[in-house]
Amino acid sequence: MRFFVLFVVVLLLTACRSKQIVSTYRGGPNTLSPGERALGWELLFDGKSMDEWRVFNEDGIRGWEVKEGLMTALGTSSPSADIITRDTFNHFELSLEWRVSERGNSGIFYNVREGEGMKAVYYTGPEYQILDEESYLNEIEDWQRTAANYAMHAPKIHVQKPRGTFNLSRIIVDEGHVQHWLNDRLVVSYTLWTDEWESLKQKSKWMGFPDYGIYQSGHIGIQDHGNQIQFRNIKIRRLYR
Repeated sequence: MRFFVLFVVVLLLTACRSKQIVSTYRGGPNTLSPGERALGWELLFDGKSMDEWRVFNEDGIRGWEVKEGLMTALGTSSPSADIITRDTFNHFELSLEWRVSERGNSGIFYNVREGEGMKAVYYTGPEYQILDEESYLNEIEDWQRTAANYAMHAPKIHVQKPRGTFNLSRIIVDEGHVQHWLNDRLVVSYTLWTDEWESLKQKSKWMGFPDYGIYQSGHIGIQDHGNQIQFRNIKIRRLYR
């Protein structure tokens, strides 16, 4: 009997912690509810400015605009205008909504670092892939599909909404354990810095990128891939203080 009671308590505690990690408010655009604030959520976009962001390896913003509560990559910058958060993060839950243009291609990155020789966000940061799979010109591999850990882990299921519709993405990074969610479905999970991780890296396009995926903290990044893509409701919660 005592063992059964202990088992129930542990089960409830585990469920509560899991529920806290994955909960996301569905209120007004680009706002936080009182409950979210109490859980430690922070807005990375308020619908009016890009004050929380800057272009990678630069101090300002170019190639992006804010209009009607949307943060939009115009896809016209040369060189491209990948952006990163001004702040850095390690263990977190990130939530955001996006919609991509026809043949659009982009990605969400984490643990991004800048420095000499770092020419783009993908030199260091693992990528949550975003792609218009409906009309992409080239044949794609499973590891290129939306919500994949790009070039490393393919999504287990495909739940992307039609082009022009907003998709909800979440990335959870918790002591090296990573989850990619798409439209409330867990589609990818993996663990950083393991033997499996290193083996996959050495067999992938990241073999020639020694700093790829090695950092335990860094900036959140969004890729400017020469296509228009729009974002809203970008928010993050640090899992440990």
